[in-house]
Amino acid sequence: MKFEPSNWAAARLSVAPMMDWTDRHCRFFHRQLSRHALLYTEMVTAPAITRGDADRLLSYSEAEHPVALQVGGSDPSELAEATRIACGFGYDEINLNVGCPSDRVQSGSFGAVLMERPELVAECVAAMIAASDGPEVTVKCRIGVDDQDPEAVLPDFLQKVSAAGVSRVTVHARKAWLEGLSPKENRDIPPLDYSLVHAMKGVFPDLHVSVNGGITDLDQAEAHLEAGMDGVMIGRAAYHEPANILGTVDARFFDGEGEVTAEEAVDAMKPYIAAHLAKGGKLAQVTRHMLGAFAGRPGARGWRRVLSEQGHRPEAGLHTLDAALSHIADPHARVAS
Repeated sequence: MKFEPSNWAAARLSVAPMMDWTDRHCRFFHRQLSRHALLYTEMVTAPAITRGDADRLLSYSEAEHPVALQVGGSDPSELAEATRIACGFGYDEINLNVGCPSDRVQSGSFGAVLMERPELVAECVAAMIAASDGPEVTVKCRIGVDDQDPEAVLPDFLQKVSAAGVSRVTVHARKAWLEGLSPKENRDIPPLDYSLVHAMKGVFPDLHVSVNGGITDLDQAEAHLEAGMDGVMIGRAAYHEPANILGTVDARFFDGEGEVTAEEAVDAMKPYIAAHLAKGGKLAQVTRHMLGAFAGRPGARGWRRVLSEQGHRPEAGLHTLDAALSHIADPHARVAS
């Protein structure tokens, strides 16, 4: 499936880029649950792409489409070169990170610190767009950083990046504090301001705006869509409760196809896992992303325990997965576990 700017349907519901989480194994598992939701890679820095092993960093399964690559950087020429390289891998979208507040990212002068330099972001995305031979270039940002006034900063930022050619943005509806809060605290402590993000759709009616931050279920997602958002991005909830979120999203927000159960998704993963093991991979490299598959189901604790305790062992294989599955009870008996 090729993602085109004229077909923004997949961005109606997307899974956020999350470092150490949304690797290729995670995305392949998520794709077994939803055919349509837009999936994002972990952030990959432009210098790593241009100077490192691009094949190792950017390779993925064709089954993951629609899939977006998130890049980090602040040098327009380097981002342009990273975009040219990434185009060769067939990504459906290339997204610039203007939201990560970690010290490591700040030291590289990219991520959320770029909210203070909208003119530079505009230069970066213009260079990326000029270098792209197909994938749409998008931006994921915060509403502001530190002592900035989001009501002034965000519309100015969006005006500049849209004037540079960006037509789709995702806004994390929190400020980022560049000092004093850890990345984890920056995901929870700064207050959410959904109303400001909603207002941006009125200010920029031609801009495709997705909202991100603090969204934990599809009822909340639907409320944002009904309020006028073009899309909703869900992060940790989609990772920790993938079947509850992604297993129902196609039926609810896309083409109305039936729900996918966790059992069906796990069964669909077996050939992939077998191929991974045959190449010398470890079971836990894949199943660590599947621990939440049965969240809220009887036996979920046993499922997690078997995979957590045995998945790293040299002999772990599909029999280990089956042993974990043996703990799962009738899917219709839903109780906390």
